[in-house]
Amino acid sequence: MIKTIRTLAAGILLATSCIASLAAHAGDLETVKQKGELKFALTGKYPPFSFIDLDGKLQGFDVDIGDSLAQRIGVQPMPVTTAWDGIIGGLLAGKYDAIIGSLAITDERLKAVDFSEPYYQSGAQLFVRQDSPVRGIDEMDAKVIGITLGETYEGWLREHKPNVTLKTYKGLPDILLDLQNKRIDGFVTDKIAGLLTIRDRRLDARPAGELLYPEKMGIAVRKDSPELKAAINAALAEITANGTYSGISQKWLGTDIR
Repeated sequence: MIKTIRTLAAGILLATSCIASLAAHAGDLETVKQKGELKFALTGKYPPFSFIDLDGKLQGFDVDIGDSLAQRIGVQPMPVTTAWDGIIGGLLAGKYDAIIGSLAITDERLKAVDFSEPYYQSGAQLFVRQDSPVRGIDEMDAKVIGITLGETYEGWLREHKPNVTLKTYKGLPDILLDLQNKRIDGFVTDKIAGLLTIRDRRLDARPAGELLYPEKMGIAVRKDSPELKAAINAALAEITANGTYSGISQKWLGTDIR
């Protein structure tokens, strides 16, 4: 009897804990409004989408998008920087409310989190030095390619191009430094981010070949946060309709990528 009571009590405690957890996440939009802030994650190492400027200020396309969405929801924006390879884990652990950091929507990620409607589309692109004879990914066998740890490009390359050597980094700035110092033969990143970084930093690099594959970028929230997801989608539609999105895109990217 005592064993049965203990088992029943343990079961009730577990069920209560699960219900409390679900209730907390189900009310994420209400919680965000009560706190008066939308805390969203990005790396701060992905110019021009997110980066730390010379004055130590966090800047970029994703930062401004997050700021605008928070304002439409009626709260203050609270961007936080975190390592890319742990960014989804941090969301699931409740360290922030959303990821607004150019996160590609993939079937694998959809198993763990929900996404807003896509807020832009780009794709995976190989970049090499200007003097490189390489014209595409098929000419990179036995060469070294730099990638940011945790990005989707790593899995694609390991599956489709097993004969290349991959070197992982925490962010694009470190990759670019090693490319210029000829420690790697090329790198794979988002096409838009790569082109704009090369332009703005006047780097000796160029795209090689076509897109490896296209990607749609979304804003990630926890799976049991439908109200917050709906609010973000509504805010995205509003900033698109009123021209705010276009202005942010023109400011950072020189074109409207919506």
